[in-house]
Amino acid sequence: MKVKVISVLEDNYMYLVIEESTRDAVAVDAAVPKRLLEIIRKEDVALRAILTTHHHWDHARGNEELARLCPGLRVYGADERIGALTHKVTHDQELTFGAIRVRCLFTPCHTSGHVCYFMWEDGSPDAPALFSGDTLFVGGCGKFFEGTAEQMYTNLTQILGALPKETKVFCGHECTVRNLKFALKVEPDNEAVKKKLAWAKQRDDEDLPTVPSTLQEEFLYNPFLRVTEEPLRKFTGKTDPVDVLRTLRTKKDNFKKPKEQPNPQAMLAFDWGLFSPFLEKK
Repeated sequence: MKVKVISVLEDNYMYLVIEESTRDAVAVDAAVPKRLLEIIRKEDVALRAILTTHHHWDHARGNEELARLCPGLRVYGADERIGALTHKVTHDQELTFGAIRVRCLFTPCHTSGHVCYFMWEDGSPDAPALFSGDTLFVGGCGKFFEGTAEQMYTNLTQILGALPKETKVFCGHECTVRNLKFALKVEPDNEAVKKKLAWAKQRDDEDLPTVPSTLQEEFLYNPFLRVTEEPLRKFTGKTDPVDVLRTLRTKKDNFKKPKEQPNPQAMLAFDWGLFSPFLEKK
């Protein structure tokens, strides 16, 4: 099982999962059809299905065009709002694509019909993969647009958090640096956060993805998976894990990135009045 990480739009990821023996493939969150088809041709594979995590346009907008261009294409998801949906899935339902096995994990909160996809191949030495959409990010979790803190707590602890710790996490957006800056505010003494943030900044500078992480790593630095830890209780002022998660999400929603320092040459130009002719009213 080979996973192609495809950067699209502003910070989205879509994925192409290839069964290497048959050259069949499934796509996850096929938002940009043209880009996906380019990679399908380059890899010389046949697209058999689309797995959509949720209905938001930046994850599902390519479904209709791909269904038109690829007759017989199967489109899976758990929400009727997903375009070109052919197969509505349920929690714990298992799908098979050649040697690739998929378990559908219903994770409502970001949207009421969000689903994550857990993939593996029987007998393979490779770690399984989790395509977590906008439920679990590297260092963070999704906003609670259509759900509650109780739902997200269940998603992160009982459903995703219970998967094998070696599971590779492929999320829906590249927001790792932002997430870890917040995590550092929450736990300024957490060495795992500091190390991962430095690594993520370097990846960002080199325009490289920070996916995948692993579940085992996430429990070390992702504050939304650490809601029972004492520093999280201290930061939020709450003790109940759901209350900690709810407060943490509110604080994250209000978290502002540090403003970039203005260019010193530009500031000198303002001081010297060089921009005055352009700023004067006509």
